Amino acid sequence: MPRTKSAKKALRQTVRRREQNLIREKKLKDTVKKFKKLVVAETKADAQAFLKETYKTIDKMAKVNFIKKGKANRMKSRLAKKLKVVA
Repeated sequence: MPRTKSAKKALRQTVRRREQNLIREKKLKDTVKKFKKLVVAETKADAQAFLKETYKTIDKMAKVNFIKKGKANRMKSRLAKKLKVVA
């Protein structure tokens, strides 16, 4: 266990950040999974509508540095590609 005041504060910060990151990770995975499920079900209209929300989530994760900007762009590109195949 931490002994110094600064080490105690660092531990508190780490715990808080971990909780927040776990929430973010779950939200990102759930959104992408839901989109992929819509694509597999071949409901193009629903998938098209949900793609906007998926993009929003991905952009938000990149904005708060949960994922890097390049990875966000790559994810969005691949999801759009999957939607295009459904046609």
